[in-house]
Amino acid sequence: MDKPQGPLNFRWFGGRTSVDFTATLGMRGLADECERLRAPADLSRWCREAGLSDGPSTDVTPRALAQARELREALHRAFSAPSAPDPADLDTISNWSARSLPGPRLTLGPKSRPALQRPQLRLTGDLLTLVARDGAELLTGPHARRIRECAAPDCTLLYVDESRPGRRRWCSMDTCGARSKMAGYRSRKTQRA
Repeated sequence: MDKPQGPLNFRWFGGRTSVDFTATLGMRGLADECERLRAPADLSRWCREAGLSDGPSTDVTPRALAQARELREALHRAFSAPSAPDPADLDTISNWSARSLPGPRLTLGPKSRPALQRPQLRLTGDLLTLVARDGAELLTGPHARRIRECAAPDCTLLYVDESRPGRRRWCSMDTCGARSKMAGYRSRKTQRA
């Protein structure tokens, strides 16, 4: 099967920025694996669509893209580890999250009152630091044990189960959940006939 040539749509079912970042590799481990970060421009677009940046990153190089993929894979392995995550993956996440970021500046705002001016984060390293920090907070926070893989056999996306009973099964009820329920309905209908 030919690979799509144009930009691919990103998936936003994870519930957290870092989990959504792992979805930039779709159908993970299956024959039709789908790399959504194929070029530096794709990483820049993901950062904009994720709300991390309001403009294009000017420094997304092939090396930065490779680093982003390395962080993505470390996050995915840490999120999906059946027990303790691999220390090497935690080191990768920790090294990114420990980087310093530009802070807000205090300026004079309207009516000469002090105002905080948030920095524009456009450097790829800064944006990946935000993703890594989100992942570190998730791994150590109250939802750490609620990171799940979609139950659909043809989906490998991760998501944070924030349902009250903690029994959510699909990355999205509108896609995988609806397909699964429809397949169950058809199966029951066929068995009755």
